[in-house]
Amino acid sequence: MEEKFKYYKRHLPHFQTEGSIYFITFCTKNLQILNIEEQIIVKDHIISGNSIYYKLNSFIIMPDHVHLLLTPINDNSLRRIMSAIKSVSAKKINKYRGEKSGKVISGHIWQDESYDRIIRNEKELREKMDYILYNSVKKELTEDPERYYGYYYNEFFFE
Repeated sequence: MEEKFKYYKRHLPHFQTEGSIYFITFCTKNLQILNIEEQIIVKDHIISGNSIYYKLNSFIIMPDHVHLLLTPINDNSLRRIMSAIKSVSAKKINKYRGEKSGKVISGHIWQDESYDRIIRNEKELREKMDYILYNSVKKELTEDPERYYGYYYNEFFFE
């Protein structure tokens, strides 16, 4: 069976192979801080794409960045997935900010570029899962990482 391999480059190189699990990190523009409500907007949006565009393993929404573990499905490219996650969540955050302030708000929320890495083996997958789980503890946002509002783990990922 021939493996499909795709490559594109913006500022960072991006590689995609069918069926791969990716560790992805993306940050807010100018490292602006998202409040809890905005982080929950992002969390809900990412979950809404599960099983449609990608299969989610886990993720964490931090005040200024996001870490994801996912596998694209249904011929969706990583570029398309990340563009959709960022653009739709930015629109939802801007709408929320506008409703809160009584003004029309628009603009970039996320940096243009994302970092992605193909997970090469089970050891690396477990390391990235632990990194995601304990990121909120490391940043002193919680003592119990599984109860952090921005954390998500899909127990059905390996089925």
